[in-house]
Amino acid sequence: MFTVSNCLSALRAPLALLFAFGSPIARLWAVVLAMFTDSVDGFIARRSHTATRFGAILDPLMDKFFVYVCLAVLLGENQLELWQAAAMLSRDGALILFAIYLTALRKWRNYSFRSILWGKISTALQFLVLIALTVKLDIPSSFYFVFIAMGLLALYELFTAERIQIQKK
Repeated sequence: MFTVSNCLSALRAPLALLFAFGSPIARLWAVVLAMFTDSVDGFIARRSHTATRFGAILDPLMDKFFVYVCLAVLLGENQLELWQAAAMLSRDGALILFAIYLTALRKWRNYSFRSILWGKISTALQFLVLIALTVKLDIPSSFYFVFIAMGLLALYELFTAERIQIQKK
């Protein structure tokens, strides 16, 4: 449980608090370090053969915690509109819909959890937008619709992967 990769994932929790209570420079470092830990934790787990189911759950959980805290701070400071934050979280809405589907059809236990391409792309883009907002760059409102498209693509990818898992069994 206390592997290097899991510790890197868990580091995003204090980084979220640094973002919430830090100076603009500290916030920028928090996002950059969160982005870095997100990029290397899985690589280290696979490379060192220490990948675990716990780590597979901890990594995206810490991503979400970090992003949610940052979005809450930016919403509270009026740097972001509610619909823009919701658009950035549309991939999470897709995950919730897929979890409801798995639960309703009692497929939860047999489902093999893994990361999805559109989830990784969406998380990377969330980090980049957080960096841009932290340094006060203006992001066109229309850009946030990209997140909605990625949420739909993630949902499609989840259902496609689930169908493939069923066919292999």
